[in-house]
Amino acid sequence: MQFPEPRGPLSSALRTGLLTGELSPDTVALAERTAAASTDALLDEDLQLTLAACYELHYRGFDGVDEAWEWDPALLTLRAHLERAHLAALRALVGPVAVTGDPVDRQLTALIAADDGPSLSRHLARSGSLEQWREYLVLRSVYHLKEGDPHTFAVPRLSGRTKAAMVEIQADEYGGGSPVRMHSELFRGLLRDLDLDDSYGALWDRAPAPAFTSVNTMSLFGLHRRWRGAALGHLTAVEMTSSEPSRRYSAGLRRLGHGPATTVFYDEHVEADAVHEQIAAVDMCGSLVDGEPELTADVLFGAACSLALDGLTARHLLDAWAAGRSALRGESALAA
Repeated sequence: MQFPEPRGPLSSALRTGLLTGELSPDTVALAERTAAASTDALLDEDLQLTLAACYELHYRGFDGVDEAWEWDPALLTLRAHLERAHLAALRALVGPVAVTGDPVDRQLTALIAADDGPSLSRHLARSGSLEQWREYLVLRSVYHLKEGDPHTFAVPRLSGRTKAAMVEIQADEYGGGSPVRMHSELFRGLLRDLDLDDSYGALWDRAPAPAFTSVNTMSLFGLHRRWRGAALGHLTAVEMTSSEPSRRYSAGLRRLGHGPATTVFYDEHVEADAVHEQIAAVDMCGSLVDGEPELTADVLFGAACSLALDGLTARHLLDAWAAGRSALRGESALAA
């Protein structure tokens, strides 16, 4: 994919460095200053795009960028500055997460039950316009076109029953061995049906910071062994909270006249995630904390991050639409 358009001095300097093959100490120092000065790292367009670009080197990379950059020490130092700011902002967003003596699956259930974030799925099901749907899909494309991959980084960090449970879940994300049933491929079909570019990374320039914040959190958890518990907690929260919203999303598309060929992405999640819920909470997270009880807090933190970032994304979209403006970058008004 092409390197996205910069959103500030840091992402501009990073793009120049990666494309020319020279990352100067000044750019690394700029990352440190940017991280220190950011008043809201989770909504900082320059910081989040730069962090996403750093992580993308572990996924599919960029046209014209040497693959050797993936493990370059200077680039990893730059990324670490941004990760520290990102993590600090996550902790501030979710607040303290209490650990009790209950089984971890019950603690996860209680955490989810206490979430009072806005429901984007209800809006899109009941009254979302076609243009609002298209904006939502632009934002979600940053994740869904690599769906499964950020969490899958955690697989080699696990063992035994925990690993087997995670692989069972992730196998469905990748279509159970059928390329056309991969969830990322089903999402591409949804993009095409709503007249959006379905190629990987094509919509990055229009996507706002929350789109990257969500995926960057998954990438951070998956790429650091230290955060393997959070990666599993995050995945579990996704599986435990997506079945009913997916049903609503499917209903919203049908309300706009779309049939099963378009709704299949959400229809698939209604069924699959209902099955995954118990596997994730009991088999995966339960076995993890049975063997490593010290990771319980990380599991709950990862789940809390998933819930809080869903709320952050929903508020970004719903607030923009309520004000009659686009939630995307470079588009000042929402089409009627």
